Amino acid sequence: MTKWGILATGGIAAAFAADLRHAPGASLVAVGSRSQEAAKSFAGRFDIPRAHGSWEALAADPDVDVVYVATPHSAHLAAALTCLRAGKAVLCEKPVTLDRADAASLISAARDAELFFMEAMWTRVNPTVRAALDLIADGAIGTVTTVSADFGSYGPFPSGHRLRARELGGGALLDLGVYPVTMAHLVLGAPDHIRSWAKLGPEGTDENTGIVFGYDSGAVASLTCGLVGTTGTHATITGTAGRIELPAFFHATSYTLHRTGADPETVRRDQAGAGYQFEAIEVQRCLDAGLLESPLVPHETTLEVMGLLDEIRAQIGVSYR
Repeated sequence: MTKWGILATGGIAAAFAADLRHAPGASLVAVGSRSQEAAKSFAGRFDIPRAHGSWEALAADPDVDVVYVATPHSAHLAAALTCLRAGKAVLCEKPVTLDRADAASLISAARDAELFFMEAMWTRVNPTVRAALDLIADGAIGTVTTVSADFGSYGPFPSGHRLRARELGGGALLDLGVYPVTMAHLVLGAPDHIRSWAKLGPEGTDENTGIVFGYDSGAVASLTCGLVGTTGTHATITGTAGRIELPAFFHATSYTLHRTGADPETVRRDQAGAGYQFEAIEVQRCLDAGLLESPLVPHETTLEVMGLLDEIRAQIGVSYR
């Protein structure tokens, strides 16, 4: 049995707590917050035995094996370091930090302490996405030529909302754009060329962003993210012999394979919960195997994607500091 603690009590923490019930061998034993009241309320909602009124108290809980860090991403570095310094394995919500430099320091701290650390990028451990990637690797659509993916939302988000706050890493890119970027990286790896453009809001964060990745192989990725309209959140991977379409690709439950000259084949996967349990299952598999990082979400991949987000931000003129 793997004993979990959750650090933070917001919406993503609640979604993870609900899905943890669908992860065999997982036991949610503690929650931590900067507020004892918030921790107690969250513990009551999810029948969690212990509620801690500080990050440090959760990290020091001797009954916790691994902590899921679910704070806003501007606090990921401090929260994850608190847990690592207390000897806890960490699953840290995406994006793992605000930039590559902070991500590198966090991963270095985990490696120095010989503790497991993984970014909670659920797309990379999603069984439907993994099945589609296996098809691509097997040549089902030939050589990949194009990846397209979008993720847009429309609140509207009022002034003062965290998605508009520069100091909190607000804007579309880190919250939503990380998914299209990850999809392209999953299929094609790191690009050789990057071109980006964005409309910025009054706070200096990106409201609508377009990204093109170019590869010396000739492949292209066309990616968008925004906070000005709800998009279809589709990904399409096109190759010389067909294409694969993934609706709601960031937590896909189905894909359609179009082979040239053949009828489309749609595969649907029934699953309990929203899909966060697959992160927990992968963490537990790695801990049982004595691994310090996941082969599905390796540290180097986390760093590469953070580096891409840094370059995109530089091109569109967004800074969080």
